[in-house]
Amino acid sequence: MSAVHVPSETERIANRKKAKPGRTVRFRIKRCAGHGKPASWEDFDVVTEPGMNVISALQRIAANPVTSEGSRTTPVVWDSGCLEEVCGACTMVINGRVRQSCSCLVDEYAPEAGDVITLEPMSKFPVVRDLWVDRQRLFHSLKRAKAWVPIDGTYAAGSGPKESPDRQGTRYALSECMSCGCCLEACPQFTIEDDDAKWDESFIGAHAISQARLFNLHDTGKRLESDRLEALASKGGVSDCGNAQNCVKVCPKHIPLTESIAAMGRAVTIHRVKKFFTSKK
Repeated sequence: MSAVHVPSETERIANRKKAKPGRTVRFRIKRCAGHGKPASWEDFDVVTEPGMNVISALQRIAANPVTSEGSRTTPVVWDSGCLEEVCGACTMVINGRVRQSCSCLVDEYAPEAGDVITLEPMSKFPVVRDLWVDRQRLFHSLKRAKAWVPIDGTYAAGSGPKESPDRQGTRYALSECMSCGCCLEACPQFTIEDDDAKWDESFIGAHAISQARLFNLHDTGKRLESDRLEALASKGGVSDCGNAQNCVKVCPKHIPLTESIAAMGRAVTIHRVKKFFTSKK
C-alpha cells in the first residue's frame, strides 16, 4: 500500500479551519485475527462531526460494521482507556506514523470529503486482534529497570527530603511518560521478539532508560540506583541504543528521551569504573 501523507502541525491547524462537518471520510483499517495470522485491509466510510477523533470514528464503525463496499463484517477491535492522552493504551500507527488515536482529530488529518485515514497496529508488539496489541514486553522492561520508588519502611521515617525547583522541573518532564510505546515503535533497535525468554537480553528501550533516570533522581528511589545501573549496563541496556533519535521525535509528551539516554550512558560508565576499582579481587 502506498504511503499516506502525514500533515505537519501547521497543516493540521489549517485543515481544522477548512474542514466541513457532515463530509464522508474513508478509514482504511488493517485487520488481523492474531499474531502470526494473515492480515487484510478493510475500508469504512464515516460521516464526520466537528471535533471528532479517531476513537469516536472507530466507535461508529463498531456500532455498524459495514465496509465501504456494503459488506457486513466483524467489529474492529482496538484498545483505549482514558481518552485524554494519559493512559497510552490507544497507540496505533495512523497514516504511517505512530501516535495516540484519542488525540488524533479527523478534521486535522482528513479535511476534505473522500480523504483517507489509514489505521494499523504497532508492529513491534504482538497483535491481539486488529488494532489492539500486547504491550506486556514494554512493562517487562520497566521491571528490568526497577522503575519504581521502594517505599517499604519509609512511611514512618518522617517527612521526605526537599527538592529544588530545577530538579523538580527535570523530574516532572520525565514523569509524564505514559508507557504508550511510541518510542519503541519508532526505534530501529527495538524489534519484535516472540520468545519472552529473550526479553532480558533485547534492547530495553528509551522509555525504561528515561524512567530509570527519573527514579535515580528521586531521593528515596535512589536506593535502587545501583540495581538500575546494573540493568542498563547489561546486554540490551543503554549501550545498545543506536542513537537514531526517532524516539524523541514521536514522543507525544515531548520527553527529552535522548537527553535521558545520554545521562544514563554517562552514569553507567561511571558505575562500571567505580565497580572495577572497588570490587574485591
